[in-house]
Amino acid sequence: MVPSLLYIEQASSSTSVSGYDDDDELEWAEYKIKETNMFTADKYQQIGFFPNEKAFSLRYQTAGMLETVLRQGVLGEDDSGEDSPKNLKLPSRWPSIVCESCLYSLEKDMRVRAFHIMDPKGIVEMLLIFLEERGDGVLLPPSLDNNMENKDRIVPFLGKWKGHSITKRSGVYGSTMAEADTVTSLEMDDKGQIIQGITSTSAAGDVTTNVPWTGIKSDNLVTFAGGYQMTFLPGGMYMGCPCDVGKNVAESVSFHLEFCWLEGPGKRQRLVRTYDVEGLAVSTTYFYETRM
Repeated sequence: MVPSLLYIEQASSSTSVSGYDDDDELEWAEYKIKETNMFTADKYQQIGFFPNEKAFSLRYQTAGMLETVLRQGVLGEDDSGEDSPKNLKLPSRWPSIVCESCLYSLEKDMRVRAFHIMDPKGIVEMLLIFLEERGDGVLLPPSLDNNMENKDRIVPFLGKWKGHSITKRSGVYGSTMAEADTVTSLEMDDKGQIIQGITSTSAAGDVTTNVPWTGIKSDNLVTFAGGYQMTFLPGGMYMGCPCDVGKNVAESVSFHLEFCWLEGPGKRQRLVRTYDVEGLAVSTTYFYETRM
């Protein structure tokens, strides 16, 4: 058995919301994910990685791992907890599912990491977004929203999107990879309902058209029939997940988590992480799409 490790470069002091101290020295922190070997790593494949796109989706196995990463690697919190930002809510000690999705900028040396965190009952407890920019000097915190006055965040996503998808299935599901051309639509009808449809054409010419989803919009939250929700966030992002994972599991229904980043007008990236009824990762799909 060999250890599987995750390394995170971080500041030794607390995270600053206004900038970085020139005196801060970066160091590497080491976190053990689990004891594993090549067989179990292939079987469970908790990470779906797309090296050319610099994108990945990672499932955390333990609450302790999540807490360590968020507290020390992201928040810069020390052992006493005194440096934690005020009014910050941390997740449950035993979350049911935690998934990190990362998309790399198409235009800058920047990335976005998004965390889906479900509580022990399978209810969405927290959605976290970290926008990070690489640099050797003093960095100014990048903005999450170029237009703070635009409160209706769904508008840039409406319309039809044409793109290409790459799906990587986990080892227990065959370790296969498939590509397809896709057309995704998100429309609002005259009654204010949100309708989403997806058509996929594989390399072999097989066409799959999903039954359109119909949802109700409330501010920047869309809830679809069947218990799926999309939360539209600042900075041209949205995160999708079941309203209640526990209900999906109880009814033996698979589910998926989604993260989308519309970095600029007319082009976006998406990561979709699919799980089986036992919560085991089935596949990860990367989408690159442009507006039709």
